[in-house]
Amino acid sequence: METYRNYIGGQWVESASGRFMPNTTPANRDDIIGQVPLSTKEEALAAVASAHEAFESWRAVPAPKRGDIVLRAWRIMEERKDAIGRMLSREEGKILPEALGEVQKTLNCLEYLGGEGRRMSGVSRESELSRNYAYTRKVPLGAVGLITPWNFPSSMITRKCAPALAVGCPVVIKPASQTPLSALALAVLAEEAGFPRGVINVITGSANEIGKELTTNPLVRKISFTGSTEVGKVLLSQCSSTVKKVSMELGGHAPFIVFDDADIDEAVVGAMQSKFRNTGQTCVCANRLFVHEKIYEEFVKKFSYAVSEIKVGDGFDKDVTSGPLIDENSFEKVEEHVQDAIKNGAKLEVGGHQHKLGGNFYQPTVLSNVNIKSKITHEETFGPVAPIYKFSSDEEVIKMANDTPYGLASYFYSRDIGRIWKVAEALEYGIVGVNTGLPSKAEIPFGGVKESGLGREGSKYGVDDFLEIKYVNIAGI
Repeated sequence: METYRNYIGGQWVESASGRFMPNTTPANRDDIIGQVPLSTKEEALAAVASAHEAFESWRAVPAPKRGDIVLRAWRIMEERKDAIGRMLSREEGKILPEALGEVQKTLNCLEYLGGEGRRMSGVSRESELSRNYAYTRKVPLGAVGLITPWNFPSSMITRKCAPALAVGCPVVIKPASQTPLSALALAVLAEEAGFPRGVINVITGSANEIGKELTTNPLVRKISFTGSTEVGKVLLSQCSSTVKKVSMELGGHAPFIVFDDADIDEAVVGAMQSKFRNTGQTCVCANRLFVHEKIYEEFVKKFSYAVSEIKVGDGFDKDVTSGPLIDENSFEKVEEHVQDAIKNGAKLEVGGHQHKLGGNFYQPTVLSNVNIKSKITHEETFGPVAPIYKFSSDEEVIKMANDTPYGLASYFYSRDIGRIWKVAEALEYGIVGVNTGLPSKAEIPFGGVKESGLGREGSKYGVDDFLEIKYVNIAGI
């Protein structure tokens, strides 16, 4: 078992507490693959001070040169992507092909978003006054705190880091306790790429203590958080004390709608991609499948067969297409939602129990005729369970799809162009995938509405979230 350290101010340092957290693999609850520092407020203070100190010199580096360093990290990671993917698979539990796919997304974020720094632009305006000149500039915020989740521990970090670093903001990264090694690996690559001391800091440990220091410290000018809506609300409240800028990518409860004119086979493929990627542990995965009554039975039959063919096992095993849940708490929530749905009248089509492998492994599950009163209708399951509901009209399903406080991602399948325009406009979600289950890319804005978050990640809009607009008016020229 290897012991790891924090990365603060360009140095690898141990926690002042002298304590460590074990890092286990989800495929085997007893397999400890390393231990990381159980850091506290003291390390958070040091990391923030380091980032703040680095701000003036880092912002002064010309944007193209900052981008060159980000691209240097991209090239180093490209050379080691297989090793990083294997580490990610072991730490998070996702199958190796999906882990390698996440590493590729990480590379895409570094390449695309890292280059956005040189494309910052303001505007100039003609004044109604003579000898008067007005213009705006986009300037970096300062040190930023990044709090990242366990389900995409590599790509989520770079989707936040790359634009922040490109525009001149040093970062303090607090990775999820379940997946700290992916963040520390990125710190190693950053060190080799030549980022100046203090520009990148990574600390592991107590989420409550470190998170509160990041949200309340006045030297931190922005918090970017990805996680549950419940935790996001707490962080928002804490950030209000210093009026920080925030980006919140929170929970989702995505509808997946299949209209009667859809290509059913393509809809099954899209539903499989969206629902069961990363064992159903994504914030944008399909959580409620709505199928038109005319094609309901055919879709359920084809979809259930496809789900029954999923091979569950360790992510490194050949032919395995779905891994374990992240931990025991996640397993228990999945089990609770399935049993509650069955109690309320749902029909179990496939799965519905712990997998024969035991531990955190759960059978891929399909539930039909689900009662809207069931917990799974209103709560995000975050697991390999697909509840299917029947609808009869466009108006009915749009109302059902929007009947949630969440608004991150949504999906629907149709070949009627008129319906496509109407439904895409009617769905109250930040992301709408039409005839696709995989709409996310580095160059498009990612984020939700309602209680699914604030701000955007990816694209030029995600870059803007690390900038302030400064207005300058020069008179008497």
